[in-house]
Amino acid sequence: MIVDCAHYRDGRRQHAGPMSLEQAAAHSTRGGFVWLGLFEPTPEELATVRASFRLHELAVEDAQAAHLRPKAERYEDGTELIVLRTARYDDGREEIDTGEISVFLSEHFVITVRQGVASELAGARSRLERRPELLRAGSAATLWAILDQVVDGYSPVVAELERDIEQIEATVFSGTVAPTERIYFLRREATDFYRAVHPLLAVLGRRLSADDSPGELLPYFRDVHDHLLLVNEEVAAQRDLLATVLEANIAVISVEQNKINLRQSATMERLTIVATVFLPLSFVVGFFGQNFGWLVGHITGLTAFLVLSAIGLLLPCLVLYLWLRRQRGREAPPTPGAEDGPGQGPLRRPARADSRREAGATDRTSHRTPANRHRTG
Repeated sequence: MIVDCAHYRDGRRQHAGPMSLEQAAAHSTRGGFVWLGLFEPTPEELATVRASFRLHELAVEDAQAAHLRPKAERYEDGTELIVLRTARYDDGREEIDTGEISVFLSEHFVITVRQGVASELAGARSRLERRPELLRAGSAATLWAILDQVVDGYSPVVAELERDIEQIEATVFSGTVAPTERIYFLRREATDFYRAVHPLLAVLGRRLSADDSPGELLPYFRDVHDHLLLVNEEVAAQRDLLATVLEANIAVISVEQNKINLRQSATMERLTIVATVFLPLSFVVGFFGQNFGWLVGHITGLTAFLVLSAIGLLLPCLVLYLWLRRQRGREAPPTPGAEDGPGQGPLRRPARADSRREAGATDRTSHRTPANRHRTG
């Protein structure tokens, strides 16, 4: 759909009424340039525009397809295709709406193909028409007006994203768990926005270094480039900040889970104490509630009741104690040196002492003379 079409010469719009596509193609050869604005055109309309202005078929295909990033292409006839991505923040849905603008730029015409709701250009056209000194620079002035409006539209999006991130930060760093899905969504929004902003730096850099750029427009392009650099840095910082917030939120979730586990452990401890208190009572009630004739017949007084109760409580405890002690002895670590073989380690010391005593006794016996033996005998 044709939104607006005008012929500009000597810094002025040459007519006030609407202009058909055929008239626009004819006026593009009479000096000045024609600015044709299209909004979501059909393939048939683009085919007609291509035939009227002799556009390259690849350029028209790029204008029909949705791009993930801005780009700039120059074709053999000197026509340039500049693809831009626009952004607008929707307060109601708290989401970023994106659009796309494809600009066919030539010395004699400018054709803009807009896709999406966030690609309004009426403000750029009216602003440029109030600047005849810029319009005299030629069709490149329209590219500056479009770029300036697109980049200016990025700033409110950055501010709204910053507000959402500050809300998430306040929630997370207050010790409250924030919705992880919301953080992921914000990071995805910031990533998509970064893909729209960052590649545009290369497009503007190429425009600033082009030899055919009018000198009087270079300061204006540099101003747009500076604003875009600032937006790019802020969006990159927001992406990194959201990654940090996500890690912090996961840490808060872990802390909350530990608190829940501690509360559950405390509850189980209290229940265990209550069960321990009532366990002897349950045992006594269960023991004396049995329908055994001997048990019923022999409990004839308080003494028998106390004796049987004490035996009934102490005997299981003693058996349990002996069993636990036996299990602990099985699990005890081996004694140092026990793994040594016979005659090694600390177990040899008593044997060496006995050997010395036996050796001493043998020496004393062997050194007795026959006279001594006779005397002793």
